[in-house]
Amino acid sequence: MADIISLLLPFFGLILIGYAAAKATKQPAEALGWLNTFIIYAALPALFFKLVSRTPIEELTRVDFIVTDIAATYAVFILLFAIGRFVRGNALDDCTIQSFAGAYGNIGYMGPGLALLALGEGAAVPVALIICFENALHFIVAPALMAAAGDDKRSGGQLAADIARKVALHPFILSTAAGFAVAAFHIDQPLAFQRLVDYLAQAAAPCALFAMGVTLALRPLKRVPTEIVYIVPAKLILHPIAVFLALTAVGGFEPVWIQAAVLLASLPTATNVFVIGQQYGVWQERASATILITTVLSVASVSLWLIAIRSGLLPLQLFP
Repeated sequence: MADIISLLLPFFGLILIGYAAAKATKQPAEALGWLNTFIIYAALPALFFKLVSRTPIEELTRVDFIVTDIAATYAVFILLFAIGRFVRGNALDDCTIQSFAGAYGNIGYMGPGLALLALGEGAAVPVALIICFENALHFIVAPALMAAAGDDKRSGGQLAADIARKVALHPFILSTAAGFAVAAFHIDQPLAFQRLVDYLAQAAAPCALFAMGVTLALRPLKRVPTEIVYIVPAKLILHPIAVFLALTAVGGFEPVWIQAAVLLASLPTATNVFVIGQQYGVWQERASATILITTVLSVASVSLWLIAIRSGLLPLQLFP
């Protein structure tokens, strides 16, 4: 237990420091803009490039891992969508944001720091693959469903072009693709460039977690959605269980890959869910409340998942 606390204290401590700093200084939301720019366009891309470029190419082409992880994630998404649409009778756009709230974890800001801290460098490749491919698919699914709901007024061609551009030019995708190229062609990186990448990568986790704390402080809890009663367990419990079952059923993966995927699936709702809701004017306050609630509760739930992983309680060959 002391080992788990030593892992989580600096991790969630940085979020708490960001939260406290925002409450104490009362800076406007706009003051966070350049820090977020640094995180999204410099620090995290450098981290992903570093993780991928220094990995043997054969480890980067595990299509079976990528497909299995995404299938498990979207199984949770579809379940929540069905509950919202057919049980509660919610509108298509509401169902979309609710489903993302239960299946889209904060893998970009929280994932790399926690996984590498808890599982070591062996978690680097699965973490990079999950972040890259899950984000790419989310960038496609969200506008497509919003267009189907009638909230996106762009023509089909314009929508497809905008989606393709957003996916292809996103810093996470570009940096991961560059890392793939370096690994595939065994390109030697100059020492000065490696040091620059290392400096930026080292800043990724602390800055991202601090910024997350600030973001939570700037979005006070105004409206708790009734859907929270099934979204929270879906995100913090069902999602990691689904990923675990899927990966162990397929088999053939290194234990640390399964552990990394389960840990990332256990993370709270991504702040991007609020951004998507804000972009389309749908479920905004409730998305913000869901992010805050799942993040607070994840202190306990992530601790339990870490205990299960580190103590060997999580079997890695459930299906012989």
